[in-house]
Amino acid sequence: MPRPRSEREVLEHERNVELPAQLAGYRKELEATPQENKERRERLEWQIRRAEKRMAEIRGRLARAESDG
Repeated sequence: MPRPRSEREVLEHERNVELPAQLAGYRKELEATPQENKERRERLEWQIRRAEKRMAEIRGRLARAESDG
């Protein structure tokens, strides 16, 4: 049975694996979306900003955890 992962391990995995993959997918989709499709492009741009904001939040949490511990 796998051991439970710590919060730090979960955050590091999200920062190093999940979010970069999401960002790459959103950016690739955005590049493939025609300029005329404004709604789809705006949604993808919003998703990119949201993922970048989450990445910054995780970096901050991990930095605080390092300085605290």
